[in-house]
Amino acid sequence: MPELPEVETVRRGLAPIMEGGMIEKAVINRPNLRFPFPDDFVARLEGQKILSVGRRAKYLVLDLASGEVLVMHLGMSGSFRIELVDGVSAPGIFHHPRSDAQKHDHVIISVDGPHGRADIIYNDPRRFGYMDLVARSEMETHKHFAFVGVEPTGNALDGALISKLFAGKSTPLKAALLDQRLIAGLGNIYVCEALWRAGLSPERKASTITRKDGKATKRTDLLARSIREIIASAIEAGGSSLRDHKQTDGSMGYFQHTFNVYDQEGKPCKSTGCNSIIKRIVQSGRSTFYCPTCQR
Repeated sequence: MPELPEVETVRRGLAPIMEGGMIEKAVINRPNLRFPFPDDFVARLEGQKILSVGRRAKYLVLDLASGEVLVMHLGMSGSFRIELVDGVSAPGIFHHPRSDAQKHDHVIISVDGPHGRADIIYNDPRRFGYMDLVARSEMETHKHFAFVGVEPTGNALDGALISKLFAGKSTPLKAALLDQRLIAGLGNIYVCEALWRAGLSPERKASTITRKDGKATKRTDLLARSIREIIASAIEAGGSSLRDHKQTDGSMGYFQHTFNVYDQEGKPCKSTGCNSIIKRIVQSGRSTFYCPTCQR
């Protein structure tokens, strides 16, 4: 499933094409994705100006002039591609061919925007993604967002906040980081990478890096900084193209070539002076990769 950097990469690809544009036409090629489309979905989109293209956690959000917000989740295999009328694809850094499986093109949104007319095509072979329309005034209390935690990309995520969020929690540190009610958008890949960078074991109890008074510790400060840095690096590199993720221009993310621990089982740890081997364990049904020497 795409994680926050992948979704942010998609947002950055869509924004220049869609922001300020008018939705001239919308087409749905099936009655549902993971869930049915909202009532009158097409009619509520057509004729609307797109005020902004944003992201909240792993959701893409298009703010419409109608006062509604188009909420989109990519699920496991969802992706967008942009087809401009003049045949020029959206700008991108990497150049790998995108899928041409048009039978999985489930939603087409035609926009007259800053770069001219374009078709924004949502493709999803597994159909685990979904789209919804939510009143802007109800965003914070809506079921999609009411229990979503703090964003890990800004200054709000610091050592003091992690100390407060994890205080008294006996769950493993990795499980706490994956809890979307605490920190939004973190997934398996970047949690493994951030824990390695911070030198923290995924198995230790979350509460062991906190203080009783809720103030920051050296460990929570380092963890917060590691999360912010790893997310920023992944966004800059275009995300991680594991299996289905693509940027909006069809190119693949490149961050997987810089993984330090994720999917590196049996390989030497990359920490300077460490002679240990990366191990893989299973936590809550997910693979965890870590260095048993560097991470304590």
